[in-house]
Amino acid sequence: MDDLAGFLRTRRARVDPAAAGIPADSRRRVEGLRREEVAHLSGVSVDYYVRLEQGRATQPSEQVLDALARVLGLDETERGHLHRLARQRRRRAKAPGGRVRPELLRVLDLVTGAPALLMDHRLDVLAANRLAGLLYGRPIPGLNIARHIFLEEDGHGLYAEWEPCTRDVVGLLRLAAGKYPEDPRLASLIGELSMGSERFRRLWARADVRARTHGRKVYRHPLVGLLELHHENFALPDASGIELLVLSAAPGTPSEDGLRLLAGLDTDSDAPRPHEVPAK
Repeated sequence: MDDLAGFLRTRRARVDPAAAGIPADSRRRVEGLRREEVAHLSGVSVDYYVRLEQGRATQPSEQVLDALARVLGLDETERGHLHRLARQRRRRAKAPGGRVRPELLRVLDLVTGAPALLMDHRLDVLAANRLAGLLYGRPIPGLNIARHIFLEEDGHGLYAEWEPCTRDVVGLLRLAAGKYPEDPRLASLIGELSMGSERFRRLWARADVRARTHGRKVYRHPLVGLLELHHENFALPDASGIELLVLSAAPGTPSEDGLRLLAGLDTDSDAPRPHEVPAK
């Protein structure tokens, strides 16, 4: 299925006709807007819009895309995704390699009171500090957040709010697939998740996209209990595609105490320095 065509169809099905100024019709059999309604509201011909949804129209103009985004009620992330999908046939972005610079490992070493990770667009954890390793309770090499959440039993138990996390992960991978449609490792991961998880398949079919910014994450750690943390994502100012994720607890909360307790675990052993996953 053409990515642009599929995205348009799923967004069209989301729109409440009444909110778009379409009179109520008891004979309406489609969810959301009809194709001809989207065409009329966005100022394009019905034939052209039908060809867009069938994957037969190429290179829609910026004006057409902006009009469609307005009619379909797209947010900023979805609007950018729409424009990227429309440009895919003209310009293919090469997936970044995700090599971690030694200076970044030093930055992770400085973060001692909060779990900190470096992740790429595939949600592969490229490096992490000691506290992140203790939070996940497993070796960092080979850790992929999407695979951990959907396919691994310990991942399902770690995330106290598992269902919202799955929606976030699928939205992030959808966004990445729009940016790097020819990334074979990303395509392989998506195929693996689709084969192994019915929930992933259902969420993927919705074509929702999400951007990594900040928010709440709740973990159910087997040794220290519930940890309600806040995550901040910092995109590195280069073309690496890597983001720094820091998980912090609000001062004076049980979660802050839980992180201190977690940091004190296994203190008799040598505390590992930030670990970099070998580049593939």
